Amino acid sequence: MNLIVAVDKNWGIGKDNQLLVSIPADMKFFRSETMNKVVLMGRKTLESFPNGLPLKNRTNIVLTRDVNYSVKDAKVVHSVEEALEAVREYDTEDVYVIGGDSIYKQMLPYCDTAHVTKIDYAYAADSFFPNLDEDADWDITESSEEQTYFDLEYVFLKYSRKA
Repeated sequence: MNLIVAVDKNWGIGKDNQLLVSIPADMKFFRSETMNKVVLMGRKTLESFPNGLPLKNRTNIVLTRDVNYSVKDAKVVHSVEEALEAVREYDTEDVYVIGGDSIYKQMLPYCDTAHVTKIDYAYAADSFFPNLDEDADWDITESSEEQTYFDLEYVFLKYSRKA
């Protein structure tokens, strides 16, 4: 299973249920990676999308503790075990965990690949992703050239779980 995330230099990912910054190349990368694939997210992540609607041209799976929660065009699950069962019918390379922070933390042990857009700036974040640079189980296996968006510098990194 994959995960895909944009982090700041402190591994911050969001504030007040919103992304820290919107970088067009990062959004394009997210779309190209996840199009026609399976995306697994938490309820608050889904509700942060335009009109709170599932992403088009993807199989959307929403993990929430709210047993009464339902959303059109998405499968709702209520535990990590249910989420793993829901993605079992798909190729694991076609499944992407897309947030938020608690979903990333719960699903990280089941992921082998992390696509990380690392932004060289520290935002005032209130949600964070685990620091893979400090995790002995993960290595950077691909790195892009440094990119620039206005005055922001960032790189696309691919982390792989060590065998």
